[in-house]
Amino acid sequence: RYGIQPGCITWVGDDDYGTKLKQDLARMGVDISHVHTKHGVTAQTQVELHDNDRVFGDYTEGVMADFALSEEDYAWLAQYDIVHAAIWGHAEDAFPQLHAAGKLTAFDFSDKWDSPLWQTLVPHLDFAFASAPQEDETLRLKMKAIVARGAGTVIVTLGENGSIAWDGAQFWRQAPEPVTVIDTMGAGDSFIAGFLCGWSAGMTLPQAIAQGTACAAKTIQYHGAW
Repeated sequence: RYGIQPGCITWVGDDDYGTKLKQDLARMGVDISHVHTKHGVTAQTQVELHDNDRVFGDYTEGVMADFALSEEDYAWLAQYDIVHAAIWGHAEDAFPQLHAAGKLTAFDFSDKWDSPLWQTLVPHLDFAFASAPQEDETLRLKMKAIVARGAGTVIVTLGENGSIAWDGAQFWRQAPEPVTVIDTMGAGDSFIAGFLCGWSAGMTLPQAIAQGTACAAKTIQYHGAW
């Protein structure tokens, strides 16, 4: 959407889901040269729509249970400026090395506020993303503590309540765009992608947050994440 060339490192199974995932990523312009096919089942989540809001069900981890980056993967990442992963991706061990190498690093903790990675990973992150139902004093204190531990900026999406960011100096708030919601699947990922593209283009923090919000607003107006 924003003229950035994305690539993906992951493992998929040698099943129909793995084949479809690679086909769809390629169709969307993602470099899939390091989407590795392994023998087994592709990771999958059962999702239901309840009043246009996606509700996650059972999760089958499949081949991703043993995921790790290879030396070839690390070498391939050298061409990229931004590295992003989510808490389910088993890529957290790569971030100290990538951050030390000068990559802009971002990580999505989703709603897993009890994860031990909040203690160990944040010093290696330029941007820590998470989600919560709404803003309150407890959330603001958590955000301040995360930046105090070493994260550059923490950004929390709040669903229909917009988003809030803390950069160590002040809080930044962004309201959601008023759109007709068809399916919220992919909203958070789209927010992060739009934000990171804006930041890499030289936008200020509030400008990049606004672009992330606009990107998410597009995604929630159609069924499926892409």
